[in-house]
Amino acid sequence: MAAPPVSKAAVVTAWMPAMLAGIVSAAVLFAVAELAAAFFGPAASPFGSVGAAVVELSPTGLTEFAISTFGTADKLVLFIAMGIAAAVLAAGIGVLALRNWTAGALVVAALGTGMAVCVLTRAGAVPADAIPTALGTAVGLFCLRWLIRLLPGPAPATDVAESGTTSQRMDPDRRRFLATAGLMAGAAVVMGIAAGAVSAARNGARQVREALGLPAPARPAKPLPKGVQAPVDGAIPFVTPNTEFYRIDTALFVPSVDPAQWKLRVHGLVEEDFSIGFQDLLEADLVESYTTLTCVSNEVGGGLAGNARWLGYPLRKLLARARPLPEADMVLSTSVDGFTASTPLAVLTDARNALLAIGMNGEPLPLEHGFPVRMVVPGLYGYVSATKWVVDLEITRFADKTAYWTSRGWSDHGPIKTASRIDVPRDGSRIAAGRTAFAGTAWAQHRGISKVQVQLDDGDWVDAELAAEASVDTWRQWYWVLDGVSAGQHRLRVRAWDGDGTLQTETPAPPAPDGASGWHSIEFTAG
Repeated sequence: MAAPPVSKAAVVTAWMPAMLAGIVSAAVLFAVAELAAAFFGPAASPFGSVGAAVVELSPTGLTEFAISTFGTADKLVLFIAMGIAAAVLAAGIGVLALRNWTAGALVVAALGTGMAVCVLTRAGAVPADAIPTALGTAVGLFCLRWLIRLLPGPAPATDVAESGTTSQRMDPDRRRFLATAGLMAGAAVVMGIAAGAVSAARNGARQVREALGLPAPARPAKPLPKGVQAPVDGAIPFVTPNTEFYRIDTALFVPSVDPAQWKLRVHGLVEEDFSIGFQDLLEADLVESYTTLTCVSNEVGGGLAGNARWLGYPLRKLLARARPLPEADMVLSTSVDGFTASTPLAVLTDARNALLAIGMNGEPLPLEHGFPVRMVVPGLYGYVSATKWVVDLEITRFADKTAYWTSRGWSDHGPIKTASRIDVPRDGSRIAAGRTAFAGTAWAQHRGISKVQVQLDDGDWVDAELAAEASVDTWRQWYWVLDGVSAGQHRLRVRAWDGDGTLQTETPAPPAPDGASGWHSIEFTAG
């Protein structure tokens, strides 16, 4: 007599204990590896190294989608996706190990080897950084073997069909299996918490930053003129607090760089190669300036822009010491984590306040914003200029070298486009009818903003009031007060002119390959 057909649900249910074994073992593997990695270099984290490899190998379109969709939460989304993918893969390995232990063990070993390769190929990695991954893989395999031994072999199809699960065959060991799996899962959680605590305790950079006092600038920033802040409730602060400043970079884990060990090498097509240390910067004639930074991934009306008071050493003076050769036209800057950016040499050697920055809004750079040293360059998108945790400046040529994003199809020069944005009211909001104040921000770094106009519904374009201008390197706020906004649905648009009198383009364009364009508009309801 033929066995009755087996439902997919019954088969999945039958394998659930093995799936659990795989997931718990994977959790132990990563917990052990991450705890051990806390005692090694930054590259030793297998989870971080695999994540970096995912970012490195992801198609440009996928990266653009992640940044434009999730903004500054893109890294969190990546970690969540990696966790889900790891759990699914581990569940499958658990089933494979129950059916054929040798095959399951080989897959785990292969994945461990792959993670070790990711670790060893990270910038600054040394052979010893692979030890935590090897240790975690060994312990994970041991746990998987232990849990699999507590399970019976796969049930015949007839058993699954008759019982719906393998629970009848597992009854003698079920309690023991669940207790063991629970203990292992608990141990993984404890080790994961311990890994975070050890990493924080061993983060010398954070401790040094907290104790560091910045020197007084030889040339302080000019006092902000009265009226730089738009007099409208809800308008963003003219100076962006450090905790609110946008962060977009390729570092999944913030690099920990000890200032005492930090060195910047300047070399390439120059007459003099040299290196400087952090103490050299502290003793140099530092300058302050307000500069607005903008991410090339910022959509029209987006929030990936911020304005801060930066303290640093002028890059033009540093490069003057190197004396670039006539054929040089680009500076390739490299971060401690291997990220690179291509900056036109002419921009770094003109009169603008392009800095090797060590301070931000009166305090040492936050770790996530490049401590101890980063680049700040007015007028260029960050992907070609604002290298964080910078450790190398190579003077070269655009014809000879490409950087991280330019090798992925983005423009190699990256001048910032004129942009304007409506901040008050928010898109889709409801406001009271009658007298209404609108406000926003416009920027065209190193050119300045000379005029902003707004249009309500299909009416005429009218000039908005401009807040005071701090410098051509910062954004400029605008506001417009209208006495009578009728009840109902409305649409507001904005456009700006730069300091040269050029109107920003109305033509919509996506961020790739050289920055978004178009006029920002919102819809709101009055009544």
